[in-house]
Amino acid sequence: MIRAFLRALGPEQAGPVKRSLALTTLVSALQGLVFALLVPVLTELLRQGPRAALGWAGALALAALVYALLRTLSLFVNFRVGGAISRGLHHRIGEHLVRLPLGWFTGNRVGELNRVVTEGVSRSTNVPVHIYPPLADAVVTPVVAVLALFLWDWRIALAAAACLPVVWMVFALSNDAVGRNDAARDMVSDEAASRVLEYARSQPVLRAFGRTEQGGQSLDRALNAEHGAARRLLLRIVPVMSVYSFAVRLMFALLMVCAVVLVPDGGLDPALAVALLVLVARFTHPLATAADQGAALRMATNQLDRINAVLDARPLPEPESPVPPRGAVVEFDDVTFAYDRKDDTPALDAVTLRAEPGTLTALVGPSGSGKTTVARLLARFHDADRGRVRIGGVDVRDIGGDELSRHVALVFQDVYLFDATVAENLRLAAPDATDEHLDRVAALSGLDTVLSDLPQGWDTRVGEGGTALSGGQKQRVSIARALLKDAPVIVLDEASSALDAENEALVTRTAVELARERTVLVIAHRPATVAAADQVVFLEGGRVVESGAPEELLERGGRHADFVRTRERARGWRLTTSDVTTPPASTTKGHENDPART
Repeated sequence: MIRAFLRALGPEQAGPVKRSLALTTLVSALQGLVFALLVPVLTELLRQGPRAALGWAGALALAALVYALLRTLSLFVNFRVGGAISRGLHHRIGEHLVRLPLGWFTGNRVGELNRVVTEGVSRSTNVPVHIYPPLADAVVTPVVAVLALFLWDWRIALAAAACLPVVWMVFALSNDAVGRNDAARDMVSDEAASRVLEYARSQPVLRAFGRTEQGGQSLDRALNAEHGAARRLLLRIVPVMSVYSFAVRLMFALLMVCAVVLVPDGGLDPALAVALLVLVARFTHPLATAADQGAALRMATNQLDRINAVLDARPLPEPESPVPPRGAVVEFDDVTFAYDRKDDTPALDAVTLRAEPGTLTALVGPSGSGKTTVARLLARFHDADRGRVRIGGVDVRDIGGDELSRHVALVFQDVYLFDATVAENLRLAAPDATDEHLDRVAALSGLDTVLSDLPQGWDTRVGEGGTALSGGQKQRVSIARALLKDAPVIVLDEASSALDAENEALVTRTAVELARERTVLVIAHRPATVAAADQVVFLEGGRVVESGAPEELLERGGRHADFVRTRERARGWRLTTSDVTTPPASTTKGHENDPART
């Protein structure tokens, strides 16, 4: 456990933690010595009276004073180390997370990371402060006391030493039961934490459609599973811990019987026998709590293993000598990639495409065809399993993370804004941007019309995640932020999905304008956006089915032409009222030119 603890902390925190644990161990050993000094004090007191016990009583008082001073110092040091551990682990996890590829941050990791940086760090902080000191008292103090027993009666000492391995075996069994069942509960708790976050984020949609009760079904199942896991944990560890408690008390009873037997027949002095039993009773008290502290330590160890698993996640390899791109040509050369290596159907299968500077390339296809995966590989969220992804003739793996970030700007459908002003959110892309730069990208992205409606314009705070803005407003802030970055390659992943027709046209014009000087890739379904592209790459099932100019593909009558015709027909769909419970298809959709349906 200590090895896992020190590995999670790193070399900077290891030194102070080792000294803290060593001091705690010394204090527990000194406590065993204080207990041992009770034997001569009580023996002389019972044999000859108070005067005869004064010398040993003085030694006991001195040892107790030293113990009290060191215990106070140990508590002070432990609390300081605990605070340093909390800060150190949060910083270490945070610094490591920013180095991991974005592809590592899957949806399930949200709940896991939330528990790692809260419960995991909290339990780790408790180790030197609240867990290890009583555990050291429960283990080190009895060992020292048993060794001291040999100074007065080897028979009782040998009996106590023989009992300790049995107690240790039951202790180990209880710890193993706690570890296995706590790890199982952690997996279920991660799922429950993810479902809580999902339920909170989906409230606008659930309330809009009056589905709050049904929308909480997955959350209820996750919480019930967590409750069941917690019950199983208790049902499986309580019996074992009860057995441990019984074993400790049985040990005390056996030693008491041993002392009683030795008094008349074994030549054991009655006064010494009473003193030895007092010592045994004194060290069995902390020993009885060892199972509880061991369980807490094992749970903390499980959390440390989870922290180490995050810290062991490897960033994508960085080149020793980064090579900057020689231009802005985007190339996919026979690229194959699967999110799950065990999946027989890869997300991309032998994809080859080329996007030239000064052009707008539209990636089109049904959902799940691999369009967003193309964007993610271009930005190196993942590395391709086979083939090469190049920018400016250089493999993205040879460019280096910082240089690649400067060359590629991404605008995804899911927008996240920080709880800051609109201007501050934009300046994340270019901290030194002037007001003139902000105004220029605002005009290009349509953000200027949003600013005119906001109470404080650029200085309006957007709330955590951009909750103070609508979906379309957040999307325009995101587009403006990407424009401010001024990267030679821009990827718009359904950036107009949350915009109305007027602003969609504005974004399309912006993309066309940007493509005059940059390489622009647009992932879109809307026909107007696709029609403005210089070339269309149609993906289906992770493969490039066809590519070419929009007009050429329409004339060819292939998959892209079918896709566009389907979209055009869908534009005319209308919802109508009906007294029929299940209306026929003709009453729910139709062409926009049909007056009966408009």
